[in-house]
Amino acid sequence: MRHWNVAQLTLFERPAGIVTDDDRGEITYAPDFVDPRTAAAWFSELRDGVNWRAMRRQMYDRQVDVPRLVASYRLDPAAERTPAAILDAATRVTDHVGAPFNAVGLNRYRDGRDSVAPHNDHLYELRPGYPIALLSLGDTRRMTIRAKAAPPRVFHIDLEPGSLLVMDYTTQQHYDHGVPKTPAPVGQRISLAFRVKPDR
Repeated sequence: MRHWNVAQLTLFERPAGIVTDDDRGEITYAPDFVDPRTAAAWFSELRDGVNWRAMRRQMYDRQVDVPRLVASYRLDPAAERTPAAILDAATRVTDHVGAPFNAVGLNRYRDGRDSVAPHNDHLYELRPGYPIALLSLGDTRRMTIRAKAAPPRVFHIDLEPGSLLVMDYTTQQHYDHGVPKTPAPVGQRISLAFRVKPDR
């Protein structure tokens, strides 16, 4: 029988620091990266000011709705229409992580029915060696991070508003991450995924 090594990082434990750091990559979590007042202001600005898109994708023999709204911005340089909240967040995240982030992808989860399936970022869309930094705003949602191969490992992290999760480049080769649906009554959440993409 397979025994999973499961680490559950909850809202009540309020973990900070290293989630994992080994030959399969490093993941860190800072629950209080942005103060609550700033996080709430950024959430309101992005919820109301971003041109959110609904998307469809092919699944087997039919088209289905992507269960969330999305948006994206390049930051090299940022266009005039880029919301101030994104520019402020990018500066803070870049200074903290020390990576030259030049793009950000946004996901808006409207309720517990919105989700993102387990996946890893496409390595061809990332500049080798640089991390991904995920800033969370709005309601808390759980992210599940699961090793792709033995030895099996699973992390459940409740991403709080104002928190920052950083996954280094190697983790995209060894782990999948996703935000599952939940029947719990949850409000809206916006995530900002900062990446270092190849030059245009």
